[in-house]
Formats: sequence, structure tokens, C-alpha cells
Amino acid sequence: MSETKSGTWAVVLAAGEGSRLKSLTRTATGEIIPKQFCSLSRRECFLELAMARAGAVVSRERICAIVAAQHRRWWKSALAGTSRANIFVQPSNRGTAIGAALSLLQIEKRDPEATVILLPADHHVGDESALAGALGEMSRLASEHRDRVYMLGMEPDSPDTELGYIVPKTGLIDGASAVDAFVEKPSREHARELLAQGALWNMFIVAGTVSAFLNLFDRSYNFVSLMRSTLHSGQPLGMLNRLYKELPSVDFSRDVLSHHVGLLRAVAAPPCGWTDLGTPSRVAATVKQTKSRAGGTASSSAMYLDLALSAGSGA
Repeated sequence: MSETKSGTWAVVLAAGEGSRLKSLTRTATGEIIPKQFCSLSRRECFLELAMARAGAVVSRERICAIVAAQHRRWWKSALAGTSRANIFVQPSNRGTAIGAALSLLQIEKRDPEATVILLPADHHVGDESALAGALGEMSRLASEHRDRVYMLGMEPDSPDTELGYIVPKTGLIDGASAVDAFVEKPSREHARELLAQGALWNMFIVAGTVSAFLNLFDRSYNFVSLMRSTLHSGQPLGMLNRLYKELPSVDFSRDVLSHHVGLLRAVAAPPCGWTDLGTPSRVAATVKQTKSRAGGTASSSAMYLDLALSAGSGA
């Protein structure tokens, strides 16, 4: 395990519906499996891989996951080795910001001074050890600079129009750059311009103290205080169900981080074979690459079987 401060936690964000991949994750009976419970290998699903990724830098008792109540039959087996206290269940999906806030508030109750790494559950990584080194460095920086939030970015190898970009300012301070802007899903021409400016793909892997994260939410929304009082109430489950019916859907990157770039720092990840499996085309490219390395062949049917049916067998 990489060196991190004793108060470092990790939260795997696994409450989404994975709707952009529903054409690939639909079973033979028509049921759609959320992508975090699917697999490219017929072994571990993406959620299990993300939990193991967190375990490379954080002790087991501090690895958490945010999941949705309606996905219980899938995450129950994937998280069988995780403490129930570290599984945060949302009544429904209200976007990544709401899920992150709920997780952070749960950790705040147990460790108010904690540093937290937020990890998506839908990434493919070729070199986990290289990524683990970057996660450990992010944790260290966030623990030492407690009012900043650190984002991990990957040097692009193409002008991808389906990813977000972090535009860093020039110059490094302790291995991190100030952030100039965010750009979500640019045109191909704009993406080429971003590459020329030294922009990084936004990996949406983020680290900061609980207080630094919650400060970002408080600057734009008022749901943190409502969620905190709900969690400290005598009947948190019922009140949380009612509160979620009233909450807006808030995207962490687009609706929160992009509005407070002055508080953010960007860290460049080393080459690690990272891919965001957010679109069918990117899944197809990843399957082709992994099949090629394994000496096999890729096809649309193989991709379907690996994603959908292997997930169904583990439910």
C-alpha cells in the first residue's frame, strides 16, 4: 500500500444508472445492468476493481462506496467484504454531487479531519500500480493543503469529444497546477486547441479534506446543511427518503467544480492505460485492445457478453 496519512478515506461512486451504455448492458431478457456491475473479463465487475484500486492506497476499514437502493441485488455481492457501515445507500440517483456529499457527511460524522479520495466505478486501468502512486500523491497534497481540492488529469492522446478537459495554468507548486478552466465535451476543433494548450483529460478522480469538499458545495447550494441535519436526526432513513424527493440533480464536475476553479489544483497522472468507459465507442476500443493483448479477437457479440451477461451471472 502506498504511503498515505492515517486519516485518508476513499469513496467509490457507484450509484449511477449507466444509461449511456444501456445498448451494451442489456441482457437477453431486456434488463439493463448498470455498468458499474459489469465486467470486461467475466471476473471482477468494475465496482470490485474500483474497490481494489482504493485498497492500494487506503486501509480496508476506510474504503467506502455510495450505491443506489434499487441496485441492491447487484452491489450486495460485489460489496460482500465491505463493512455495512461503509456502504452508503441513496434512495435514488440525484447526480454525482449529491452522492459525493452524502458520502462525505457520513465520513464527517466518524472522522471530521479526514482526507477523502473520490473514485468513479466505471474506469479501465492497464497499470494499477502507476495509478496508485498518483493517488497516494494526491492524498498527501490534499492532507497538507487542506483548503484545496486536487484533481487527477491524464495527458490526452487524441482530441476526444466525449471527455471533459482540465486546462491548467502554467507552473507547478508541489507537483500540482492551478486550474484555469474546465471544458466539457468540446468540438473536435476545440479539443485540438485544448491539446495545444496542454489541457488534461478530466479523470474525475478527486482528493480533498472533508471540509474542503463541503465548502465547495456550500458555495453553490444549500443541500449540505439539510443533509447533515437529516443524518443526525432520530429517523435518518425515512427523512433521507423524503429529502431526496426534493433535491435537484447536481453533477459534481459541471455544476460544482467548474464554478470554483480557484480552489482546485490539477495533478497529472502517469501513463497507466486509463480509459473512461462512458460511451459504447470507448468500450469497443477497450475491448479490442484487451482482446488483442490476450491474443483473442473482439466482436460486438463478445463485448455484449463480457459486459452484460457476466454481470448478470454475478447478481
